[in-house]
Amino acid sequence: MSPPPVSAHVLACIGRTPLVALTRLGAGLPVPVLAKCEHTNPGGSVKDRIALAIVDDAERRGVLRPGATLIEATAGNTGVGLALVAAVRGYRLVCVMPEKMSVDKREALAALGAEVIITPNASPQQPENFRNVARRLAHERGWFLTAQFDNPANVRVHEQTTAQEILEQTGGRVGAFVAGAGTGGTISGVGRRLKAQVPGVRIVLADPVGSALADWVETGRLGPDGSYLVEGIGGSEVPANLHRDVLDAAERIDDAESFAIARRLIREEGLLVGGSAGTNVAAALRVAARGGLDGPVVTVLPDGWDRYRSTPWLRALAT
Repeated sequence: MSPPPVSAHVLACIGRTPLVALTRLGAGLPVPVLAKCEHTNPGGSVKDRIALAIVDDAERRGVLRPGATLIEATAGNTGVGLALVAAVRGYRLVCVMPEKMSVDKREALAALGAEVIITPNASPQQPENFRNVARRLAHERGWFLTAQFDNPANVRVHEQTTAQEILEQTGGRVGAFVAGAGTGGTISGVGRRLKAQVPGVRIVLADPVGSALADWVETGRLGPDGSYLVEGIGGSEVPANLHRDVLDAAERIDDAESFAIARRLIREEGLLVGGSAGTNVAAALRVAARGGLDGPVVTVLPDGWDRYRSTPWLRALAT
């Protein structure tokens, strides 16, 4: 096999990620479980796709001037993706993060040249909430809010690229697609494209226990707002980029199961992933075990383990 051609810059390497079978975790199930390795993107996560798409869209619309400051409310991964884009395109970046996010993410963003602002773990109704702080700073200082939770370029890039890759890699045969929702862009974009092209495919939200979104999928009403340790997915309000009409069901996964499956992905499949990958795969295994699907269950490994090396769930692997 010939090596890939030389890329003009690192942004050209975003996407076209591998799809791998989980042969050990999925052994004995009625259908295969396939994992889209988004942690192999250059910035280490699925969020590289939306970071580039949002900036490309803003540049096309003429709303970003050279040398502008980008600001985003991020759990960390979108910030890393935006830092890559900012480096190549010559922008300044400010990232607003809630304090629950790992120290590893803060340090990575700072190393990439971003200014990092840490906020309390406040509810969306409070002014200290990280999304509210980012909106306020963008308004007060004239910075460009990349708005990953609301920007339609987020959903669109997953519909056009992530879903297209899955269709090509599976030969168009997918029984179910399972993913968590941070902004909602991945599951909404991929789900909408698959629904349009694959008859009978099921789109299932993987949601942490403590998140309010699973109840919303099932009833149209948000569930109780609880606490959980898995980072980057779930929430107490519905992001604009999460489209309920695409979703068929939800699976609730608690922290213990998420982290146990993430550790198994590392040890048994050699996939160096973060905690939300455990949530997604745990839900995908449940969906596959029930059977009745005409094709494999596809899920997403959103990010890599390097963001979590200081966290107790990952440190437990070394003890």
